[in-house]
Amino acid sequence: MSDDYDGVVIPRRTMTLFFIVDTSGSMFGEKIGAVNTAIREVVPEIRDLSENADAVIKIAVLDFSSGARWITPEPVEASQYQWRDVEAAGGTDFGTACLELKKQLSVSKGFMAEATGSYAPVLFLLSDGAPTDDWPKGLDELKKNNWYKAAIKVALAIGIDANESENKAVLEAFTNNPEMVLPVYNSAVLIKLIKFVSVRASQVASGSDNERSDKTGGSRSDS
Repeated sequence: MSDDYDGVVIPRRTMTLFFIVDTSGSMFGEKIGAVNTAIREVVPEIRDLSENADAVIKIAVLDFSSGARWITPEPVEASQYQWRDVEAAGGTDFGTACLELKKQLSVSKGFMAEATGSYAPVLFLLSDGAPTDDWPKGLDELKKNNWYKAAIKVALAIGIDANESENKAVLEAFTNNPEMVLPVYNSAVLIKLIKFVSVRASQVASGSDNERSDKTGGSRSDS
């Protein structure tokens, strides 16, 4: 007697890595160069992680300067993603980026609307701090979102000036945890940090359903 489940493909859940990239004028030169190099080189590592995790890992990229724009119109599977270098110029509209991120952290109409469910996302903020807009208002709105609350949040502080108290405070406000603000001085360190967090996230995605439910309060969440 044949198994009723023969030939049935059980869809894998998804986990989205969000890269929120500061492309303002203060990131010009070595800083944005380090970001471009790091993400370009870490993408193949993320592909390998996706192949070996219980979840399909997808990548979404939001860049912000004078305004905020999604480089990826929708999350792209790591196996299909190719990084394209970004340039730095303009202001630092971090608050606008927070509002744009909140829109897509929605199961009803945003990037988290996956039919087969999603793991909590990973939010990588790559910035040197120093917003030029009303960022506390935008961040306060983002913090109301339940996917944001459940997400792994890491701020990579790019450059020496990112560790000045005022700039570091912005990054700490995003993560809600000073220990998750990691200083970065070159592309080699940036690659290692992104890879480390991606590996940890993939390990979470390989855990049991019970463990996942305990950590996220279920497979879905919304604002």
